[in-house]
Amino acid sequence: MPAGTLPPETRNILDTLPSLIKKTFPIPGRFRSALPSDIAELSRLLTNGRGDRTLSYLGRPNLLSAYLHYFLPWNLYRLCLLIPHLDLCLSQNDTITDIGCGPLTLASALWIARPDLRKVPLEFFCIDRSSPALEAGNKFFASLSEGKSIWNIHPVREDIDFRQAKITRKVKPASLVCAVNVFNETYETISHNNTEGLRRMAANAARLLRGLSSDNASILTVEPGVPQAGHFISYLRATLPELGLTPASPCTHTDPCPLTKKRWCHFAFEAPDAPKELLRLSSAAGLPKERLVFSFLLAKAGEKTSSAKTKAAENRVSAAKTKEKQTRVISDAFPLPDNLYGRYGCCSRGLVLLTGEKSRIERTASLSLVTPVFAADRTRDKKSGALIAEVP
Repeated sequence: MPAGTLPPETRNILDTLPSLIKKTFPIPGRFRSALPSDIAELSRLLTNGRGDRTLSYLGRPNLLSAYLHYFLPWNLYRLCLLIPHLDLCLSQNDTITDIGCGPLTLASALWIARPDLRKVPLEFFCIDRSSPALEAGNKFFASLSEGKSIWNIHPVREDIDFRQAKITRKVKPASLVCAVNVFNETYETISHNNTEGLRRMAANAARLLRGLSSDNASILTVEPGVPQAGHFISYLRATLPELGLTPASPCTHTDPCPLTKKRWCHFAFEAPDAPKELLRLSSAAGLPKERLVFSFLLAKAGEKTSSAKTKAAENRVSAAKTKEKQTRVISDAFPLPDNLYGRYGCCSRGLVLLTGEKSRIERTASLSLVTPVFAADRTRDKKSGALIAEVP
């Protein structure tokens, strides 16, 4: 499936989300007109007003309502763009631990984007500091799955100390450990110039994630697609091999990350297929949503080699060898001299400047894997130092 597109079933479910959320979390008429302003206020608290935000901000009914009606469907849309491109090998009775789960966003996204998993018995430990968010998540997931889910979901109220990489509650070692929009609430307090502080934060995050995982686990973190998030994930990626994990996506290689402070790995998609009601709500809140941008990392500790998975494991090894020859598209399109356009990419040879005609570059979507044609003399871009290659 091309990057940035949604299967028909996924799109149909996403289209129904605004009405499903309205039905599940009705807003009394006298408070309905305040929803756009509550959304705008929550957006402020999550961005340039972070200093005014309390740890229990989702405990405030108006902010929780704003989160459920606006941020939840947009986060689900974003995750549903990403999940089909991830090699998440989940089997019967596997455990998934989701830290900072909010209203069960990841579990809901998996239900929507991976219909093949709906009949697979899975166990979820959904950890968050906000009891109201966990309760709302339970209610929403029951509505989404129409009460027919065979997944065993355990909401866990826990205030995780991300700086110290500590969690007091014991949970079963997980096959998949996830952290979606979690670490930014901590590293955003670190100065953009404090590289060492960001590195320490990433190292603590890596230890926390690894401490919750089983021997052969996968670890997934998804963060906003801003420079500091990209740098944090790059530092996280550098730490994980010390804990027995290797990058699986978006990386096509295990060499050191070639990106610098000036560039960061992120993926941007237009949102023309977003539900019209959600777009209207965005406009009313003064937050027009034109693009969905994120940074992410999927890392793996090893391949499971049970007899049922041997062939699949062999196929993944073959696919990995093919991927090493490819370049991952990691940026927006931008104009270049001579009427050309470009996007940055990353491969085992380092940073790549992918060039071509505007229409061709625009069709080469963010997150795509391409096999570019490199110049014979290995010409590099003077501005970025990237190897120059043409998109075939």
